[in-house]
Parts: sequence; structure tokens; C-alpha cells
Amino acid sequence: MTSNVSRRRAIETALVCAGGLCAATLARCGPPFVTDDPEPVEYQHFELYLASVYQHGPGDSNGTLPHVEINYGAAPDVQLHLIAPAAFEAPSAGARQYGYGDTELGVKYRFIEEAGDRPQVGVFPLVEIPTGSERRGLGSGHTQFFLPVWVQKGLGSWTTYGGGGYWVNPGPGNRNWWFTGWLIQRQVLPTLAVGAEVYHETAKVAGGGPDTKANMGIVWDLSDTSHVLASAGPVLQGPSGYQAYLAVQFTLGPGK
Repeated sequence: MTSNVSRRRAIETALVCAGGLCAATLARCGPPFVTDDPEPVEYQHFELYLASVYQHGPGDSNGTLPHVEINYGAAPDVQLHLIAPAAFEAPSAGARQYGYGDTELGVKYRFIEEAGDRPQVGVFPLVEIPTGSERRGLGSGHTQFFLPVWVQKGLGSWTTYGGGGYWVNPGPGNRNWWFTGWLIQRQVLPTLAVGAEVYHETAKVAGGGPDTKANMGIVWDLSDTSHVLASAGPVLQGPSGYQAYLAVQFTLGPGK
């Protein structure tokens, strides 16, 4: 929980990683969850998030306060992605730090569309640019890459998606690592969707261990263009702790 990689993984939650739950009436996935999906933003549409992530573990709390996430449908089945975070580091002993963190860029591409029994499949490579201060604990000091594959299938009011990928994590003492996750969710009301995920990360540093976490979350539609997203959950395996996410999302496009 105290590593810079854990903090950047939290940013991806705000991640890393297009907004909300994906029931039949909601064409958006990813936040408030860490596990992502293959569905891009609709062509010529924007998603804008004003969000915060919080992670608490032994001797340390960190996250974003806030971060801005922008997703744009640049072409059919293609989404451009940006996260610009204000990051914080709050150790139980030592000075607290606050400032600009590492910038995240990505491109999501769906290459198989859902039809009948066939799920949709896509890739969403990400790059973490070391714009945050490594000395102050607000950045990694190294460019990182995430290379995932995501799968999604709708079943009436239920949707399930998940997958995973490989993080390239350079730097002294660091290790490349794997992420896998899966999520199930349901549209319980016309304006409310709920879901739960479990995800696993292998060791990120030499001598470190893996961790497994869970989240439960909601997406509440205030209107056709504004939404509230929230999730929280515990660490199931690894150092004890918990994580949380809160965001307001705005969806914009032709005619909106």
C-alpha cells in the first residue's frame, strides 16, 4: 500500500482505466471500479470525471484529491483517455505531501462487438508518464506501461466483464507485475446500478507479495448527462487496508 505503484493503481481506478456500470441502458464502464471493460465511449462523445481516490494501509494513506479524467470517442470503437491527478501522500510518521502526480494516457480499441452469445472484446493500453515528484512520493520517476485485454457480456439487466494484463514497471527494486479482475453488476432501478468486483495483483517490488482486493459500487444517474459514482472495499489478501472512490461524471456529445 505504501508503494508508488499502489498509488498509481488507485489513480487508474479513477481510474486508470470510462464511467459507470454497463447494464443494457448504460453504455459506460470502468469507474467506480478498478476492473475495466472493452466498451469505448460513443463516437464524437466525451466523458468527463471530477473524482477522488483514497487508499489506506499500514502506516500510509494516499490517493488523488481530485483528479480529472477525460475520455473521447475519436472514431467508431476507439476511445482516447487522459487522467490528470492532484496526488497526496500522508504517512502516519513524516510530512504530508500534495501536488501534481503522474499523468495517464491510453487508447481503448474494441475489435470484437457483442452479438448473440459472443462477448465483446477490446484492448486498452495505458502509459503512466512520470510527471509527479518521486522525491515527494507523488510519482514513480519512471514511465510505466499497462497492456490489458478486456471481455464483456450482457445478460438482460445483468452485465459481467473483466480480464487483465501486464504492467511494465521499471526502476530500482521494482518488478513487472500482472493484474487480473472480474466484475458483475445489475441495473436495479432505471437510475441506479450496483456492482461488485474482485481483483488480484502480483508482487510489484522485489521481496514484495501479491494482494487481492474487493469493491462494491454504485452508479446513480442524476440526469441523462450527469452521474454520481462511488465504490469502496477491503484488502482481502496482503497488508490490511481499504480503498474508496467518489466521482461526478458528465457525458457530452452531439445533441447533448
